[in-house]
Order: sequence, then C-alpha cells, then structure tokens
Amino acid sequence: MKTRSRIYQIIRLAIITALYVTLTIVLSFISYGDIQFRIAEILILLCFFRKDYGIALVLGCAIANFFSPLGIVDVIFGTLATVFSVLCVMKAKNLLIASIYPVVFNGIIIGLELFYVLDLPFFLSMISVAIGEAVVVMVLGNLIFFKLKKNAGFLELIEANQNCK
Repeated sequence: MKTRSRIYQIIRLAIITALYVTLTIVLSFISYGDIQFRIAEILILLCFFRKDYGIALVLGCAIANFFSPLGIVDVIFGTLATVFSVLCVMKAKNLLIASIYPVVFNGIIIGLELFYVLDLPFFLSMISVAIGEAVVVMVLGNLIFFKLKKNAGFLELIEANQNCK
C-alpha cells in the first residue's frame, strides 16, 4: 500500500510541475520580463495546504525559466525566488500572509536580476515585478484559494494535510 501511495504522490507532483510549466510557457507573453503576470505563480499557494507541492513548484519554475529570454540567469535566480517563497508559504498559518512572500521575494530577486542583466532601473523593476506578483498571487490567488479551502472535495483532491480549516 505504501508503494501505491508513493506513486500517487509522484503523479500528483508531476501534474503540478507540468501545470506550472505549461501555464508559464503558453502565457509567455506575460510570464517574463520587467512587467510580468505569471499566472502559474498562483500554484505556490498549494504549499500552504501541503508542503511537498514545493518540490513540484520549484522544479516547474526551473523548467519554465529555461524558456525565459534571460536564459540560465533566470533559471538560477527565478528559481531561487521560488525556493524562498515556497519555504515561507509552507510555514505560514494564514493564507493572506502566505501570499505576501512570493511578492516580496520575486520583487527583490527578479528586480535585481533585471537590473544586472538588462540594466533596467532596480527600483522600478522591483516595483513592477512585485505589482504583477501581487495581482496574481495576492488578488487572484487569494480569491481562488479562499473559496477552495472551504471545499472538502478540493482539499481531498490535493491531499491537504495542513491549514485545512
């Protein structure tokens, strides 16, 4: 029975990884650059309900960033921003607070990346990335997940094991 459970876990994480990559690439015109609304970032809030989704999201971000115009630099630093975000979201006890972490980490790290690689103004880059992240995660993400966290079927589907109330 443990083998079956482990297989389901791997499948669940693979689906989330694929979903993150697909959403990012299909919507690439708004997923990269100094003004970005990476819709896939909503998925980071899954870590609020179950920590192991972090693995899928970090891997999904790394794969998606191979398609970034900034190449390997974005693979490294974009993924680093996701690692920090995921680690903090996992530990959060409040969904609204959890949604702040991706805004802060992406704003600062991607802002610095755009400053060093594309020579864009740091403060403006940081603010524009943070605003895009806030719209996606804090507004859309919270609207979606505040509703979904009240749905027992959803919590069962994602096998939520924390912050289920």
